[in-house]
Amino acid sequence: MNPLAKRLSGSPVAARVVPFVLFCAITWFQGKLGRDSQYWVYLAKTILGAWMVWAVRPLWSEMEWRCSWEGVAAGILVFGLWVGLDGLYPGLDQLLGGKHGRGGPAGDPTSWNLARDFVAGSGAFCFFGGLRVIGSALVVPPLEEIFFRSFFYRYLIASDFMEVPLSRFNWRAFVLAALFFGAEHNEWLAGILCACVYQGLVCWKGRLGDAVTAHAVTNFLLGCWVIWRGAWAFW
Repeated sequence: MNPLAKRLSGSPVAARVVPFVLFCAITWFQGKLGRDSQYWVYLAKTILGAWMVWAVRPLWSEMEWRCSWEGVAAGILVFGLWVGLDGLYPGLDQLLGGKHGRGGPAGDPTSWNLARDFVAGSGAFCFFGGLRVIGSALVVPPLEEIFFRSFFYRYLIASDFMEVPLSRFNWRAFVLAALFFGAEHNEWLAGILCACVYQGLVCWKGRLGDAVTAHAVTNFLLGCWVIWRGAWAFW
């Protein structure tokens, strides 16, 4: 057993919370050390995130990847909601008093805008664009699903969450988990609906893998959309 898994093996909570928290903590530094730092920090956190998924995966007994048609369909549906609702409601930053979304104005050093920072089609443009798509599609889904859909939702039902079946439906936990997930995104309404779809999928199928597939499909399609349309505000 690797050192990280060994340290977390005594606590089911830590095994599902620590990787997610570390990933989020590193995210905070994106753009804080200068404009270019958002790209290099993202590279670092993607590598670390991938390693944590590999290292802690043996402790996630409920994590079983399932490439089901339901998962793919749910992922496409959420992508449609995310893009379709854009501009129809104020972003979280606006509700909290800010003026810009995460795409930000051209001078915003914390915004992720490949067209602004690199020559279109250049090696750096393709590398960091591909990195963002791969990271969001392969690393983010297992980390977020194991935290939100496996741990957080079930912990709201009972502190001994491992005894709660993944298929268990609870209105209070369902709503609170969706609101919390939505608050993690500037596109909060799309985030709430996204959480409802993913959590509903877990409750319906009684397993986590379908939601991981759905999340991966959503993020992959969204990443492709961002690059194709130059919709940097989603990143």
